[in-house]
Amino acid sequence: MDLNGVSAIVTGGASGIGAATARLLASKGAKVVVADLQEDRGTALATEIGGAFCRVDVTKTDEIVNAIEMAKSMGPLRVLVNSAGIGWAQRTIGKDGSYDSAANLDAFKKVIAINLVGTFDCIRLAATAMSTTEPLEYGERGAIVNIASVAAFDGQIGQASYSASKGGVVGMTLPIARDLSASGIRVNTVAPGLIDTPIYGQGEGSEAFKANLEKGVLFPHRLGEGTELASMVVECITNSYMNAETIRVDGGIRMPPK
Repeated sequence: MDLNGVSAIVTGGASGIGAATARLLASKGAKVVVADLQEDRGTALATEIGGAFCRVDVTKTDEIVNAIEMAKSMGPLRVLVNSAGIGWAQRTIGKDGSYDSAANLDAFKKVIAINLVGTFDCIRLAATAMSTTEPLEYGERGAIVNIASVAAFDGQIGQASYSASKGGVVGMTLPIARDLSASGIRVNTVAPGLIDTPIYGQGEGSEAFKANLEKGVLFPHRLGEGTELASMVVECITNSYMNAETIRVDGGIRMPPK
C-alpha cells in the first residue's frame, strides 16, 4: 500500500511506540491523526510531522468517531494503528487470606476496557470508514495494526489483567481479519518485547533497572527501540500480503515467571 496522501490514525500516538510510528508514517507521506490524552505532547508531535492532534479516550466511542472524522477530512482513511494502552501489576490474592486483599476487580476491568474493548471499538469504527473508500489494487481499502505484547504469551506474575487484555487482542486478530477481508481491509498485530520507552523513567535508578531487564533478551542484549517497532508496524501496513498475523518483535526474549 502506498501511503502518500492517505490519512492514518495512531491511538496512543503522543509517546513511545505510537509516536515513533506516527513519525514513520508521516515520513512516507501519510497525514497522521495523533489520537491521545496527552494534549501538549500530542499537539507538538502533530505540528512536527504535519498532522493533527485529536484528544481521544479509547473508552469513549464519540471521541474515537471525532478522530475518524478528522482523519477523513485530511485524506482517505486507510490506516489505523492501535497503540493506546495501560498496564497494571497486582497479585491475584493477598497475603492475609481476606477477600478484601484479593486483586482489585475494578482495576482489572479498566485494563480490559482500555486495552481490549477500546482496541475493538477503534477497529469497528475505523474499518467502517475504510469500507467506504475507493478500492486500490486487488480491492485493498485499508490496513489495521494492533500493538499487543509478549505478555500475551508469557505473562509474568501480577500481569493477569495486562496479559488477558493483550491475549484478547492477539485472539481477535484472525477472526477480524477474516471478517474484514470482504471489504479489503487487512488486520495484523505486533507484539513488542521490552522496549525503551518513557514508562521506565529517567536517571541512574532507571538505567540500572533497564540494565537488569536486558539480561533476559536473547540477542541483541538491550531493550528494543521505538523505531524498531515502528518499522515492523509500517511493514505490516505497506506490505499488502501481510494479513491475519501476530508478530513478536522482542530480541528472542521469553519472559520468566517474575
